Parts: sequence; structure tokens; C-alpha cells
Amino acid sequence: MENIWLVAATWMALALSASVISIRLGISVALVEIALGGIGGNFLGLHSSPWIDFLATFGSGLLTFLAGAEIDPASLRKHLAPSVVIGGVSFLLPFLSALAFAVFILQWTLPASQIAGIALSTTSVAVVYAVMVETGLSETDFGKLVLAACFVTDLGTVLALGVLFASFNGWMVLFVAVTALVLWRLPRITRWVIATGGNRVSEPEVRFIFLVLFFLGGLATLARSEAVLPAYLVGLVIAGVFVRDKVLVHRMRTLAFTLLTPFFFLKAGTLVSLPALVAGFGSVLALLTVKVSAKFIGVWPLTRAFSLSAVEGNFTTLLMSTGLTFGSISALYGLTNGIIDQGQYTILVTTVLASAVVPTLIAQRWFLPHSTRHVLGQGENEALTVVVGSSLAREERAPLQGGRHASQRLDEA
Repeated sequence: MENIWLVAATWMALALSASVISIRLGISVALVEIALGGIGGNFLGLHSSPWIDFLATFGSGLLTFLAGAEIDPASLRKHLAPSVVIGGVSFLLPFLSALAFAVFILQWTLPASQIAGIALSTTSVAVVYAVMVETGLSETDFGKLVLAACFVTDLGTVLALGVLFASFNGWMVLFVAVTALVLWRLPRITRWVIATGGNRVSEPEVRFIFLVLFFLGGLATLARSEAVLPAYLVGLVIAGVFVRDKVLVHRMRTLAFTLLTPFFFLKAGTLVSLPALVAGFGSVLALLTVKVSAKFIGVWPLTRAFSLSAVEGNFTTLLMSTGLTFGSISALYGLTNGIIDQGQYTILVTTVLASAVVPTLIAQRWFLPHSTRHVLGQGENEALTVVVGSSLAREERAPLQGGRHASQRLDEA
């Protein structure tokens, strides 16, 4: 019988190592966690267990909830038309392209190809958000438009995962009805809970949100859907509440990113097979090309149609070609439910990781908008340091122009 404390210590040691490495190298801690999980699974005999499975599953749901809660309702309303059009196409065309490629070229089954389409249709809100803050674009209309479009893309991904693999029976009817009712009343009830029981040691508002996520996740599971669907919708409907209560957001992020999400990403890494990666490396390159090409074919013309410059269009399209969290969640869902095998899972996860790195580096190196280059180059005293995409990214306290200081804490969602 294994010693649960020593097993937990091993996993947390890997999580701590991933955090240190991500800070030193300035890359996403999720990428490092998946990589270390892969090393542990292939060379150290690291494997999951029921309690790790639960923490990992809850971590993915809470991460999805926080991603939905990150949206700024005011920005979404202001840029509703372009964000819906650009974000919708950013989801649909890569989804159909990757699905068709998997069916006709890779000869995968239709369900496995659907998982491939979902995993490669995503946009990494965490990576895009970090880049926007680092470059100063998060405070501009252009940056807010891109972020709003990313949220629409990921909403399409979550809906596709929740709908395509659901069983349309009595449980589904109950799930839809109850979810609609909860989402309708949730903002008002959440405000009441915060007003009457907030700022207490027992954190009743956090426990209330966990109760909602557990309950709707349980109904989604009974309906043979995916728990991330109600989690994302819950985050979206109470985003306006979170905008006014940043302390609550940071407390939930701290819990998620220190305890829960490391188990999810480490577990995802343990399931990556090195022999399968070597055998399927050509498929990884092909699928990455399909995803990025589909994003450019669909998104770039729309950026020009909505009056963005050529440089801004390239920058936007490259950032919307990134993927990380939802892509990993979709691939792991497919493997866990027997829709894809370990070889297919390895190919998809590796492609998702590559899409988190390659388009981001190209966008920042060659297609950064000129106005942003000018702003970033002003003043020798400006020292804004951001770890791009880190799940607990840090912004070092340093003097800015006009005597201002930066002490903001940026978190992945």
C-alpha cells in the first residue's frame, strides 16, 4: 500500500520545481508542469490515483470557472459585434479543419477527430492576457477587443465539448433546466452571500461558489456532458460581481493555482508517451500547421474588415492561434473517456503546447504594433517584468514614468 503523504510530497515537489523553472525561464508554469509530468510518467514511474484524479478534475473545473470570470462585461458589450464575429470564426474554422484533417488524413475515428477539432480550436486566454498586459495593450480598445474575441472562441470550445459528447436524455433535460435557472439567479444570490457573509475566516462566499460548481458538475456528469461547461458559464454570469471584488478573485486563484491546477497539468503530462511522441512527431507538425493556417484564413481578413492595420491583424491572428488550458482539458477528457488512445492524446497535447509557444514568440518578435514598441522603449526607469503566461505571474515592484509603481499580481485564468 502506497504512502499517501510521500506520494503527495512527490507531486508537490514537481509542482514547486515547475514554479521555480517557469520563473527562471519566463514561460508558462503549465507548460513546465506538463513537461515534468511527462518526465515523471516516462522515466520515474509517476502515475495517478483516485484522489489525484479528483484534485485534477476539480482543478480543471475551477480553472475553467476563473477563465470565464476574467471577462470584463463592459468591454464585451462595447466590442460585441467584432468580438463575436472574429471569436466565432476563430473557433469554427480551426475546429472544422482539424476535424477534417484527422478524419481524412490521419484516419482517426469521427469521435476522436471531434476531440482533435475541439482541442485545436482553442485560444489561450491566459497567454493572450499576459502578453496584452506586458505590452500595455490591455488598457487600449485594441487589446480589449482581442481579449473579448478570445473569450468568444473559448466559449465555442467549451460548448462543443459539452454538447458533442452529451447523452440527450432525461438527465440532459434536467441539467439544462436547472443550469438555466441557476445562471439566471446566480449573480443576485452571489452578491447577497458576499454582502451578508463576506470577509469571514470561513470564506462562505468561496464555499458557495464551490457548492454551485460541484452541484452543476454533478448534473453535467449524469447527463454524460463535461463539468467544464457549467463551470465556464457560471464564471461568465458572475464576472460582473468579480470585477467589483478583486480580493475574492485573488483568494480563489491562490487556492486553484497552488493546490489544484498543478495536479491537473502534472497528470496530463504523465499520460504523454515518449515513444508515441517520436512516432507521431510528423502528425504534430501537420496539426500545428492546420491550426495556425485555419486561424489566419479565418481571422486575418476579419481584422482588416474591422479596420485593424496589417500589423495589428497579424499580431491578433497569431495570439488567437495560441492554445493551452482548454486544449489540454479537451484532450484529457477524450483519453479519460476512451474516445482517443494514448498515442492520439500525446499528439494532441504536444500540438497544444507548441501552439502556446510558437505563435506567441513570433507575434512578440516580429508583429508587435509600432505604437506599443514606442511606449515600451520610453524611459530608462521603466522596469515592468512579467512572466508571460505563468499561472501566478509576478510584476516586480519598480518605478514607472511619473513616479508611479507597479505592484500588480497577474494570474492565469
